[in-house]
Amino acid sequence: MVATDCRQLNILVLEPYDGGSHRAFLNAWMSSTRHHVRLLTLPARKWKWRMRGAAIWFAQQIAELKPDPTDLIFTCDMLSVADLRALLPANRRSLPIVTCFHENQLTYPVPDEADRDYQYGFTNITSCLTSDEVWFNSEFHRTGFLAAADALLKKMPDFVPPDIPTIIADRSHVVYPIVEQPPKGIERLARDPNDPPVLLWNHRWEYDKNPEPFFNALVELDNRGVDFRLVLLGETFRDAPAIFDEARRILDSRILHAGFAPDRRTYWQWLHRSDIVVSSAIQENFGISIVEAVLAGCRPLLPNRLSYPELIPINLHERYLYANDENLAHAITGAIQSWPTDQVDETVVAYANDRFAGNDRNVLYDNILASVSLSLETMN
Repeated sequence: MVATDCRQLNILVLEPYDGGSHRAFLNAWMSSTRHHVRLLTLPARKWKWRMRGAAIWFAQQIAELKPDPTDLIFTCDMLSVADLRALLPANRRSLPIVTCFHENQLTYPVPDEADRDYQYGFTNITSCLTSDEVWFNSEFHRTGFLAAADALLKKMPDFVPPDIPTIIADRSHVVYPIVEQPPKGIERLARDPNDPPVLLWNHRWEYDKNPEPFFNALVELDNRGVDFRLVLLGETFRDAPAIFDEARRILDSRILHAGFAPDRRTYWQWLHRSDIVVSSAIQENFGISIVEAVLAGCRPLLPNRLSYPELIPINLHERYLYANDENLAHAITGAIQSWPTDQVDETVVAYANDRFAGNDRNVLYDNILASVSLSLETMN
């Protein structure tokens, strides 16, 4: 995949789950893409219904569109690409399709592995096989998916199709998503060095973000009289883990804000008011919220697992990555005690900006898409 072609494309973007990290990425890319983009979306809810039904909806919508010179379809893992290909009008069935995997249903953690519904994992596999290119948002994600696909196929009792992980590997690449830069006019304000640091949680309020170790650590610190303040951001859902309500009750006097920010500017303002961003997730294939916080000047404190090591320069892993959940309270204590002397290293901010944000990233992304279109034209 050579990112050298500078043509303008007509790209049809199909986003069946238009929210969270999916929407954040699209906003960042579309804000300055040189390509002509037509966007069809569905709201970010009922993900299982999206995976089963979105292809039918989009195929019908595409059939009703006026003829246009579409060069490429860009979509994500929440769409069944195999169903879409079969349902598209005949004159559009051969359009190149690039599928971007934000997550997948083979490695996504479930409370009980016996309850995993493999039909969604097979949907991800067939989407890979019917896409011209597959993009994973981290090397951790790509490696984990290929291993899990291999393991699932080996569960088949007979007639196991050969070489599927290899076929997928050959058409897949790691392409880090573009992360939005902080809006102009929002800056970190001067702080009294005697003020306690503000800890930040800016992840979804769900099981896979593993909030229990984080809040258990904060309650332990609270009981020990360690001073801190807390900002809780992120999408909330009806079945949010009970520990959020419990923690809000216990830590009420320390909480500056709790809940989903009403708009992106308010969200960025809270990021700039925070000092230390913490994660205890057991599922993270990239980490847009962490990169956003770092770009806003927050010191990261992340588990040494998942995609997080890819977000931090190797020489700073020991400083910003903690070993395991049992070590989290100790790690947070150390970060608080060293505040404000030990703030985020500018190397980390520059690393995040160069690899994941900025206009150069948009140009690179656009060039990659153009080169994909050109290479597929040449093959055909």
